[in-house]
Amino acid sequence: MEPSNHLHIYEEILLLALRDKKGTMFFGINYPQAIAGALLAELFLMDKIKIEYSGKKKFVIISDSKPIGNPLLDECLDKIANSKRRARVESWVPRFANISRLKHKAAQSLCRKGILKLEETKVLLLFKHKTYPEIDPRPEKHLLDKMHKAIFGNQKSIDPEIVILIAICKSTGILSHLFDKKKLREKKKWIKEITSGNLIGDATKQAVEAVQAAVMVAVIMPAVAVTVTS
Repeated sequence: MEPSNHLHIYEEILLLALRDKKGTMFFGINYPQAIAGALLAELFLMDKIKIEYSGKKKFVIISDSKPIGNPLLDECLDKIANSKRRARVESWVPRFANISRLKHKAAQSLCRKGILKLEETKVLLLFKHKTYPEIDPRPEKHLLDKMHKAIFGNQKSIDPEIVILIAICKSTGILSHLFDKKKLREKKKWIKEITSGNLIGDATKQAVEAVQAAVMVAVIMPAVAVTVTS
């Protein structure tokens, strides 16, 4: 059983993507891709999956199919394990992003830990609208403190999870909602250095690079499709 105070990367991403009081997502962010990228990254960090190279192509393969004990991560692991054929890294972010009720599954996990609460309102007396206001701000504050130190403190060594969070938040539009935009622009080169993975070990760098590229493809492709068809 997982410790009750442990937060998974996908839970941290959701916390960062939500407005604290309203419990709704920041406008204009690509949150399904952000959560999906976090799920994929976590499976890499847990050594459940690894990258297999075929020329320049990067495929995701299973290295340990034993269940983790977390419903959402296990659902993702099961999808990879039971895929009829191996798929490239950039294929898994949109697949995970399309998991049924992805946001709500991630939020329910944080509700069980007493960090968020579920609020339901009826829309037009027919549909239920769910929001997830924050009731315990401490985990997110701790997370933001670590991200702030990494971005604005020029640390020589940064925790791999924080590197992944910054990379995903940058790729999906979340980062500009968390810190002052002008100050972020001043740190543009340093943020690029962080998200390059150069401050962490080679194995983790590989995962960060792969996930970040996959998230960016997943974010860009729908926009390109809309432009082409309009």
